[in-house]
Amino acid sequence: MKLPGHDAIARHTGDDLVTRRVKLPRKVVERPLRQVAKRLLMALAVLVATALIVYADRAGYRDNSDGPVDLLDAFYYATVTLSTTGYGDITPVSDGARLINILVITPLRVLFLIILVGTTLEVLTERTREEWRLNRWRSALRDHTVVIGFGTKGRSAVQTVCATGLRKEQVVVVDPSSKVIDAATAEGYAGVMGDATRSEVLTRAEVHKARQIIVAPQRDDTAVLVTLTARQLNRSAKIVAAVREEENAPLLKQSGADAVITSSGAAGRLLGLSVLSPAAGMVMEDLIQQGSGLDLVERPVVRAEAGKSPRETDDLVVSVVRGHRVLGYDDPSIGTLQLTDRLITIVRATPGARVTPHPRPLPGD
Repeated sequence: MKLPGHDAIARHTGDDLVTRRVKLPRKVVERPLRQVAKRLLMALAVLVATALIVYADRAGYRDNSDGPVDLLDAFYYATVTLSTTGYGDITPVSDGARLINILVITPLRVLFLIILVGTTLEVLTERTREEWRLNRWRSALRDHTVVIGFGTKGRSAVQTVCATGLRKEQVVVVDPSSKVIDAATAEGYAGVMGDATRSEVLTRAEVHKARQIIVAPQRDDTAVLVTLTARQLNRSAKIVAAVREEENAPLLKQSGADAVITSSGAAGRLLGLSVLSPAAGMVMEDLIQQGSGLDLVERPVVRAEAGKSPRETDDLVVSVVRGHRVLGYDDPSIGTLQLTDRLITIVRATPGARVTPHPRPLPGD
């Protein structure tokens, strides 16, 4: 397997300011240009309304240059009045015109200024507000899950993890595609756009504070580089990586992955099992779909189960995790269960049930 050089990676990322930004999930709002256009139309409507009011009462106004006030003079007066310029060449002379200026035109002037100044302030403060929100997010983020690659594998992985009770606010998605990041933020996840093989991109995702990292890019060589970079930034996180080819799995483990899933091999084995026994294939598919039907979960041994054999527990025990070893339920070396053991069991899915992840990395082979 040939790994790409860092020069190629740099060319792939493009502009640093665009490809390594952080996007937080937010409520759907109108596009900025549409908001500005709407406010400009509102300001224009206020201007036209003021001009028509002045023109309707034109007999109460006087133009110091030529006397009577026409439609052009009305729009001119509305413009200089709403903008608070006030040259004084056109003035209200009747009591009615002055009263209308006090009760109608002055509130319209205030409304006009609110529309324009409000738009300007919103544009100027948007970046400051986003920076404050981003800094607050960074300071509160701890023991989160980083998902690198939000394709079919990454999306399915994070949905499975969230089905066990993980909050979406504790998930950060890293992907080089802006459309993918937009889709992730629309679903409620924070997103970092950029090449995950770069340490600065992973730093923006707070990888050094993450509890678990899911590596699911489109290419195996990318998965290797991402795993190497992530492991350098975080020595204690649990890293699970996906590869397409079986021959690349050992390289991922050497790069620092705690567990490696061969996507093509796993799919092929499920296909083969479904050919031999469609019912068994349905059961396996049910087991890997967290949150519905039967679930395969890992949990600690409770005090009431200590001293018993795996067969004597209420749940259907598949394996016992003891130290760094995964033992089958019928392994004679298990003896009786200990409080430090963890059980891998098959249980009926319960909506809202939470599975407490173990902070220790996954057992090796």
